[in-house]
Amino acid sequence: NADSASLTDGGNGVAGASVGYPFPVAENGLEAIWNHLLRFRGVDFERRVGQANPTSGGAYTMIFIEEKVFFPYHKEGGNGGSNELGYFLQEVVAPARLAGEILLVHETIDQVEGPRQAWTYNPGQRRVRRAPNVAYDNPGTASDGLRTTDNFDMFSGSPNRYDWNLVGRKEMLVPYNAYALHAPGIDYDDIILAGHLNPDHLRYEKHRVYVVEATVKDGISNIYSRRTFYIDEDSWNIVAIDHYDSRGDLWRVAESHGINYYDVPVYYNTVDVFYDLQSGRYTAIGFNNNEEMLEFNTGLSESDFTPDRLRRAGRR
Repeated sequence: NADSASLTDGGNGVAGASVGYPFPVAENGLEAIWNHLLRFRGVDFERRVGQANPTSGGAYTMIFIEEKVFFPYHKEGGNGGSNELGYFLQEVVAPARLAGEILLVHETIDQVEGPRQAWTYNPGQRRVRRAPNVAYDNPGTASDGLRTTDNFDMFSGSPNRYDWNLVGRKEMLVPYNAYALHAPGIDYDDIILAGHLNPDHLRYEKHRVYVVEATVKDGISNIYSRRTFYIDEDSWNIVAIDHYDSRGDLWRVAESHGINYYDVPVYYNTVDVFYDLQSGRYTAIGFNNNEEMLEFNTGLSESDFTPDRLRRAGRR
């Protein structure tokens, strides 16, 4: 990739890359964010995770989500130079009032050339509908509006609504090697506290990060006027983000707590958390201490991610 990758269409896409991150030594902000977007995360995986949106007093109901993910881009040999990046199927399975909601996404690399396609299944209506709003700063699934759609995986989707500036690199304390947070058998009530996750289960290490500042383009409406991304130079995971509101005030702070999945091998997030400093609330997704371990290489393919499959997956 170092010899062949290049930005295309004003930075809206990448050509000449496959399998993993395209720019081993990022020279600008767009190259750095594309390294995060295209970093290797395994070819496919399935997982069941919990998401919590505690009130300011700490009360919460765990929302359980089952996900299937397949990345043609990460296959050996890549995706044949097509615009396909990945496929994503997400079903809410608990609590009962939310169970049965399903989201299907076909993710492209250049979303200006070929926009992301998304469909939802609503159990009340028993219908599959197109979902063009599953993008950018629209609210993320079952998050009480505490994170945006493009906050999934810290940042996902098209970078075309921001101007990207590589501020530089520096050493800083960041979430890393979160094995205590990921450990099996821990009661979720011991992790999820009022205002923040329990620091007894968190780990921070000094790492070198790329600092990338994204400023919303003139004439574009977005709830975040600016974001500062801190991207781990080893894994290209975004490990922290500062989000600023329309007044330029710090609004939300995000942290990605990751671990090594040695059998793949890949360094990937286990719990992502978004703290809203103005409301005193937060949302966190990825809890699986009492669930089945994330399973890679399950044999998924494009045929598992069609709208017809979505219709058949609807159970009520």
